[in-house]
Amino acid sequence: MHTVTTQPIEGQKPGTSGLRKKTLVFMQAHYLENFVQSVFDAIGGAAGKTFVVGGDGRYFNDRAAQVILRMAAANGAAHVIVGQGALLSTPAASHLIRLNKTDGGLIMSASHNPGGEDEDFGIKFNGPNGGPAPEGLTDKIFARTTEITAYQITDAQDVDLNTIGTAALGDMKVTIVDPVADYAALLETLFDFDAIRAMIKGGFRISFDAMNAITGPYATEIIENSLGAAKGSVVHGTPLPDFGGMHPDPNPTWAHELMATMNGADAPDFGAASDGDGDRNMIVGPNVYVSPSDSLAVLAANAHLAKGYTQGLAGVARSMPTSAAADRVAEKLGMPCYETPTGWKFFGNLMDDGRVTLCGEESFGTGSDHVREKDGVWAVLMWLNILAKRKMSVAQIMQDHWQTYGRNYYSRHDYEAIDSDIANTLVADLRAKLADLPGQTVQGRTIANADDYSYTDPVDGSVSDHQGIRVIFDDGARFVIRLSGTGTSGATLRLYLEALELDPANFDHDPQDALASIIAAAEDVAGIKARTGRSGPDVTT
Repeated sequence: MHTVTTQPIEGQKPGTSGLRKKTLVFMQAHYLENFVQSVFDAIGGAAGKTFVVGGDGRYFNDRAAQVILRMAAANGAAHVIVGQGALLSTPAASHLIRLNKTDGGLIMSASHNPGGEDEDFGIKFNGPNGGPAPEGLTDKIFARTTEITAYQITDAQDVDLNTIGTAALGDMKVTIVDPVADYAALLETLFDFDAIRAMIKGGFRISFDAMNAITGPYATEIIENSLGAAKGSVVHGTPLPDFGGMHPDPNPTWAHELMATMNGADAPDFGAASDGDGDRNMIVGPNVYVSPSDSLAVLAANAHLAKGYTQGLAGVARSMPTSAAADRVAEKLGMPCYETPTGWKFFGNLMDDGRVTLCGEESFGTGSDHVREKDGVWAVLMWLNILAKRKMSVAQIMQDHWQTYGRNYYSRHDYEAIDSDIANTLVADLRAKLADLPGQTVQGRTIANADDYSYTDPVDGSVSDHQGIRVIFDDGARFVIRLSGTGTSGATLRLYLEALELDPANFDHDPQDALASIIAAAEDVAGIKARTGRSGPDVTT
């Protein structure tokens, strides 16, 4: 065990889900080590503590795990629990942190970003509650990265992480666990597996696209082995360091193979996809795409059908850019609905305080208080539970929901890898004219309110400013613009669009057509295409 002299490396500021950079950046001398040491320093040291370590299996995952173990040992950690092969989905890691009452965990992932030597890598710290580090802690971690002068590491042979059991690294105990078993056992307590098995036995067919990412082993064990779906129901089920060249982002653009299957002849009854680290999901039926905002609303309206939620929900929460569909469910069911900034960490306080049970984001993430992360496999099982209990198709579920609550037409337009200066100037200029927008008429609609969203946490009183620019029209339609914190190249500008439709005769429009005037209004106000030189978004969901 020895001390290595180092110096600060610029740009190690965690975003909404930890630190993400190109893999080759993380592979530079001292880069990973500086950040890990800064995490340990920011939490008051690692001495005597227990941590969970695992990741989504992307390129450099195995080497980074060995570095983290050697640094944990050198910093005096007592025990580290590692997923076999250094693999853990993000929700499974959250569960292990909570189950074992550890002091937190280090999760290696860049979520839905591509993997490979020339692609992306990431790492984040989750706290003892199993959730992502709150802003106060990430600020401390970043501050430490700007002043670090040394890190602690142990010289040692690699720990065999492929064999379940225990090992030692100096005085530190290392426990290698099955990455799936504890998580699968948890989900079986939440859902009616017998009802789902009966539905599948009756001929119900599933296609789950794991996109060569971490959920392959989880979905195979639960959906095929436990629930009895036909072999091959899970496709692209083997985690690969480069995700087999796939972009593991579960949306219609990147999960195009699944969309082709579900829109083709003889489509299965239910389709789903998950992302790199297993915390996101996409839900589709035959010729039916369920938007994440609608999915959250449907789950909130039907959660009582799952055995873990029969007593009802304490409340529901959504990120500010997510549509208000869940709000309408909460109002009808008489439960609280909270609006937070983007980032799952903002839901943690609400769940820990017992205020909410279900949470969701428009970025293909839904989950509940069973862990403190969004959870792709959980969402798939909740949908299967609802379908089994209601004995309806995905299309029928959606039509029934809209008949009851109205349809919140919704879409997100992503402009990726924009020059950072152009993106930042665009947002700054829009922010500067917010006060003058109310009362203006754009594309036949009058702007009622325009602001830069600020959130005050109802539990601890912390304030998060500049969380997205909102322009709201007098009929309730709106658009939101914010810069994403999950990219690694340039800037990703996201435009969110929403309009409520209450007339059942208008429930079957294409969302882009239904939102055409809002899209045009956003361009008139913000000039995204004009200022970026783009003809349109790179990804539309």
